Amino acid sequence: MTRAKPRLTVIDTDPGIDDAIGILLALASPQFSIAGVTTVAGNIGIEATTRNAGRLLAFADREDIPVFQGASAPLSRTGPEPLNLHGEDGIGGVALPDPAWLPESQHAVEWLANFLLEQPAGAVDVLALGPLTNLARLALERPEAARRIGRIIAMGGAIHEHGNVGPRSEFNLWADPEAAAVVVASGLPLVLIPLDVTRRVRATREFVETLAANVNPMAAMVGSLIESYFEGAANRESRPLHDPCVMLYALAPELFRIEELRLSVDTGNGEAAGALTISPEGSLVQVALGVDGPAALDLLARHLTAI
Repeated sequence: MTRAKPRLTVIDTDPGIDDAIGILLALASPQFSIAGVTTVAGNIGIEATTRNAGRLLAFADREDIPVFQGASAPLSRTGPEPLNLHGEDGIGGVALPDPAWLPESQHAVEWLANFLLEQPAGAVDVLALGPLTNLARLALERPEAARRIGRIIAMGGAIHEHGNVGPRSEFNLWADPEAAAVVVASGLPLVLIPLDVTRRVRATREFVETLAANVNPMAAMVGSLIESYFEGAANRESRPLHDPCVMLYALAPELFRIEELRLSVDTGNGEAAGALTISPEGSLVQVALGVDGPAALDLLARHLTAI
């Protein structure tokens, strides 16, 4: 059986513990040909997210992959205060090497636009793990390039689940609601992976111990990253793996149940900022609403422990 050609991929990210796990999964998976990493400010600032992207690539000995620094603030509002949800460094204090190089001088949006125009239309996927500011700017400023994206797979939002920063709001969309609204309404091929799915792919302490003890350094590092999730989480026996679900969907879409929904994004300033609403006036989006959680977790482990 002939293996499919690796898919040309750009990772747009704000590492982040779960971003870091998703990035390492992508690096461990021959199904992805990663052309570049673009960064965006999230629950920590842009300098920290960019440095963390470089540190992850240095750990994986993949400093051939360029890093491009992107948006430092939302499209049209003040960015959130650093939340330090993942520690002061954004990755739970897990030891990673410093990159031996600086990020590229070209802005992420400019690089992504030019890269898309150089490739055949539809040849490049974007795996979006943070606020959607870079992709919104691409759609607004370089629409001819944005239309060449094969698909965007984005972690964000909540459909039927309770939000994680408000009753109906998930962090990535809440951090820049205007950007989320632009991307959702853009007509670009978008697959949204909301909390409805990501909360069902859960790493247990036993899973973490198995990874941490593995001889593959990539698996051991992911075990350490997930272990840092448990810090301060008393009486919790499992932790959700939000952003890695983007990579898992790209690897095995058959594990996910997709529905086509018409969605709109709340761009107000209240606690519903970034909330998704299903309405006839909304834009059509492919949304993951179900997942085989144990099979997804097994897939993650198999890719990370392969020698």
